[in-house]
Amino acid sequence: MRTALLEYDLPERLVAQHPAPRRRDARLMTLSRTTGGIGHRGFSELPFLLRRGDLLVVNDTKVIHGRLRASRGTGGAVEVFLLTPLPETGGAGEERWEALARPSKRLTEGEEFKVGDALQVRLERRLDEGRWEVLLSGGGVTVAKALERAGDVPLPPYIRRRPGDPAAKEDAVRYQTVFARNPGSVAAPTAGLHFDEELLGELATAGVGVTRVTLSVGYGTFSPIRTEEVEAYRIHPEPYRLPPETAAEINAVRAGGGRVVAVGTTSVRTLETCAAEDGTVAPSTGVTRKFIFPGYRFRVVDALVTNFHLPRSSLLALVMAFAGVDEVRAAYREAIAREYRFYSYGDAMFIE
Repeated sequence: MRTALLEYDLPERLVAQHPAPRRRDARLMTLSRTTGGIGHRGFSELPFLLRRGDLLVVNDTKVIHGRLRASRGTGGAVEVFLLTPLPETGGAGEERWEALARPSKRLTEGEEFKVGDALQVRLERRLDEGRWEVLLSGGGVTVAKALERAGDVPLPPYIRRRPGDPAAKEDAVRYQTVFARNPGSVAAPTAGLHFDEELLGELATAGVGVTRVTLSVGYGTFSPIRTEEVEAYRIHPEPYRLPPETAAEINAVRAGGGRVVAVGTTSVRTLETCAAEDGTVAPSTGVTRKFIFPGYRFRVVDALVTNFHLPRSSLLALVMAFAGVDEVRAAYREAIAREYRFYSYGDAMFIE
């Protein structure tokens, strides 16, 4: 498949810069895989689109406070953006991460910065493309706790915030899902941002279950596919976990004729990574490089809740694999014509 099929023109005004007033207030486009038919609803109507016995699978990852601001000894400002935890840990209370650091060309290996009251950041080794290996230490508390105290929640590059922007306080809450419990992501699983506790109660009343997987979203989720052919692209690795209780719920629903409804592309990748040929899933923990693009045969996912994704992205390739290339391109044209809001804080699709 040519990567050019993943391209489309989006007016800048349709890139959502702020969340909807309430999580459930997003618009919801529906797309039928059987007929290609497109409909227009509100996200709060999702319980009426699902069936009793369906099972929603959500990603319960939590976005870390991985945007760190500090000052050099010379007084200059430094920004460190954590990307991926590295397996080679430091000593007790220390963690090694791959990170972006700015201004990268002016920084030197061995430089150290203090962020907040406790967090220490040391630039261990220069990598490439502005990336560094950094060593974090919590100064008497865990690194996770020090990050929560000292860092900011990172936002995607297309959401613009100036220093001191009052919207940053809202982002700290709204750029996390209500399911978030396992820290490790540098970007939110955005399809889950539309759920609130009230909507979850309505789903339960409608006989729709909710179960959890974890996939830690890496910065590579924003990387465009630069190869001419989609098949030549090598996707970024991401840690995942599918717990035993989740596997049991999914297998029971499938055996009973219910549908497995993935909330977001991260849930899809986790489920399909753990799926057998017959559609059953087994508990598993590891790192996935599962790249799903048109031609893929889905084993476990029956329906999908997802946002509108960046051009030339692996996320859009997955959605096209699920619903069809021409069908998704037509849906995106319709969304643009009707001025849906795009990307992380934007509107959603329900594909069945």
